Amino acid sequence: MSFPSLRRVGLTGSIGAGKSTVAALLRERGLTVLDADEQARLVTQDPGVLALLDARFPGVVVGGTLDRAALAAQVFGDPAALADLNAITHPRVRERMTALEAQAAARGERTVVQDVPLLFEGSLHAQMDAVIVVDAPLPLRVRRVMDRSGLSEPEVLARDARQMPADQKRQRATVVIDNSGDHAHLEAQVDAALRQLGLDG
Repeated sequence: MSFPSLRRVGLTGSIGAGKSTVAALLRERGLTVLDADEQARLVTQDPGVLALLDARFPGVVVGGTLDRAALAAQVFGDPAALADLNAITHPRVRERMTALEAQAAARGERTVVQDVPLLFEGSLHAQMDAVIVVDAPLPLRVRRVMDRSGLSEPEVLARDARQMPADQKRQRATVVIDNSGDHAHLEAQVDAALRQLGLDG
């Protein structure tokens, strides 16, 4: 479903680029940001979805709660398993995102930002009016993820390798936000991006 009065801006970036920080800055500037990861977490709390996940991935639901680490271990590096997971969750996430867009349109909002980690990989960029890509040099991204997650460098690099290469994302972006400096530098980049997209008014 589309809402003609609503402009969609996709927000994405490779692992460790700082997409969540940019999303927070966009919210501070008054934009509605719809977080696909947050909606996915809500979807996987639904008892019906949990039952489907438990049937396909035995052992990932413990005491009525999804064990995300166990699920990740089963699907990581297994394209068929990942495809099955996506078939269960993605349509439900899209339904929730569409409902949130409808609410924004009903409030009279003109723009929504869709924060989607795998925007290009899932071909959702085709549904956007513009795309913001957050990027930073690979060594910096790897260090950020290691610092926050406890993953090893090879583990982070393996996850990054399963995403579309950052340079390809940059080429497809409407605007690129460089997050290789300090917070003030990032804020300046965000404000410049909003000006470029005509969203600074």
